[in-house]
Formats: sequence, structure tokens, C-alpha cells
Amino acid sequence: MGARVAVAGGSGYAGGELLRLLAAHPDLQLGPITADSNAGRPIAEVHPHLAGLPSLAERRFEAGEAIPGSGSDLAFLALPAGQSARVAGDLGPGVKVVDLGPDFRLADAGAWARHYAVPHAGRWTTGLPELPGGRERVTAASRVAVPGCYATAAILALAPPLAAGLVEAADIVIVAASGTSGAGRVLGKPELLASEVMGAVCAYQAGGAHRHTPEIEQALGEASGQPGVTASFTPVLAPMPRGILATCTARLTPRSAAAATARVREALAEAYAGEPFICLLPEGRWPTTAAVAGSNGVHLQAAADTRSGRVTVVAAIDNLGKGAAGQAIQNANLMLGLPETAGLTACGVAP
Repeated sequence: MGARVAVAGGSGYAGGELLRLLAAHPDLQLGPITADSNAGRPIAEVHPHLAGLPSLAERRFEAGEAIPGSGSDLAFLALPAGQSARVAGDLGPGVKVVDLGPDFRLADAGAWARHYAVPHAGRWTTGLPELPGGRERVTAASRVAVPGCYATAAILALAPPLAAGLVEAADIVIVAASGTSGAGRVLGKPELLASEVMGAVCAYQAGGAHRHTPEIEQALGEASGQPGVTASFTPVLAPMPRGILATCTARLTPRSAAAATARVREALAEAYAGEPFICLLPEGRWPTTAAVAGSNGVHLQAAADTRSGRVTVVAAIDNLGKGAAGQAIQNANLMLGLPETAGLTACGVAP
């Protein structure tokens, strides 16, 4: 038997994806699975796609009190903002924790207060292993905060050219389209009804209002060593259930204007050489969300526009995979001394 893991918040979309992946993980054993609003309900009733898994078919969601004292080696927290801090406080130091929510992502209490109505709980290790030094920090950590889905795509796209000094830190523009599962599995949002979403694309929380903006700026500043990273981020709701396509542009520095496409692609290739989940596509082939659906994969492409003096880097991820559950398991593997790729794949499902 492998390490025993618990899941708090198992009834949401990210929680359901966690359960799907964990049920097939070769080295992890599922312990308590909690969902306070669905306590007592069969897991397969809430997540019908899990009905065929013997390890889950007969199980029911438990109340949150089931996790402390359960003997779990690690707990995944797939909870709304403001709830992870309370649950984590009930877990002893012997239980490692991976938080999929936002509670421990930001170092700046002021940035937190601009986007959240609950007190700032502090910062944990950022769970993005592909960043410089990230894998070592995660491996040594007992508490890890998984970046947001939009933030993951944008950070992976822009960190290498920033670190290489190819683009300016103060003029970054990100427009990213996400599937509706990114809004969570909640009632009372008529704008997410199928009849409203199908056939429509709309922007929301523009003008710096989206909560992933400070995550993006924080991580890019740390990864590149450049102060003053400023990102203008516009999220877009797309008529699809899952996936993120992040189109990220930045102004080229004067020294990188010549052969800029080659230079940026070289920076991406060097930064992610040997990374099991990141694929820099051949020049001219652009990422699509369909290619990474159901996976922990990241597809990247870059091209420079020397006329405008800007470069565009496009990233595609599955918001429930590399943007949430897949990345959480990737971090847990490192924290538990398991192969980083265990239970995960970089290959999407098609069609």
C-alpha cells in the first residue's frame, strides 16, 4: 500500500478530477473524502463519471471532521477561498498539505485584501515545479499552494523570456479564455447556464479585477528577478467545459528585437528542456485546448511581431489538470518522494 491521502472538498469540479486521478494512482491510497455540503451522498451520485471505479463506487462523502486524526500522510484541499486556512490549522505538522485554493498563494497582504474579503493567512511554497528552483522547494516543503489555473498558464508562458531579459517587465498583456468549469460547481450563476454560454464568448473581471493578477505578477517577478512586473489581465469565458488558452504579449527589449522569435523560442526550450509535462510546439504550430484536455500537459508557442515590437507566447492547459488537480498531484508526488509523473500524463484525449 502507498501513502494515504485525504481530499477535502471532493464534490467540486477540481475535487472530482482529483478523485479520478487518485483512484488510478499507483502509489497513493485514498483516505477520507469530505464535502460538507454533500456529506452522506454517494460519491458516484455527485460524480457519475466515477461510478465505474471500484474504489469509489460504494463510498460516500464525509464531513470535514473526518480528516484530522485519520492517519493521512497528505491532504489535498480543494476548497473555496477562505476555507483552507481553517482546515489546515486542524492538521498536525506530520500531515503534508497541498492547497488547490487561493488562501496561501500571495505574500503581499495588501494584494490579498484587494481581491478577497477574508483575512490574509500567509504564504506557502508555490507549487509550480517548472519554475527555477521550484522542484527543489516543493520537494522540501510540507505545505504547498498550487497556483491558479490562469496564473499557471501565464507564468509558464512568460517566465523564460522575462528571465532571459528578452521582454520588458512593465508592459505585459494577457488575454486568456477558460472553460466554464473554471468558475466552480456552484448554483445561482445564470451566466453559466448552458443556454447562456453556448455560442457566446465574453470577457469578465477586466481592468485588473481578477484575483489571479497578483499571482502572475508575484511569480514572474520572482522567477525573472525583475522588479516592477505589471500585467494587464483580461479573462474570457469560452463555450467549453474545460481548458485554458492564454495569449500573452510583452514588449521586446531593444537588444532582443533582431531574430526575436528564435530568441524567445530558445529561452522557452532551454527553460523547459526535459520537463515531462511541457511541450514547445514546432514553429508555426499553435496550441489548442483540445490537445491537452484531460492531461497535465502544457503546450507553448511563440512568435515576435517586430513591427509592433512585441512578442506573443501562447499557452494551452487543462484548467482542471495542470491548472488544478493534475498539478496538485504532481506536487504531492514530489513531497512524498514518488516519481513526479506518477498517476499523470502529458497526453490529452481526442476527439
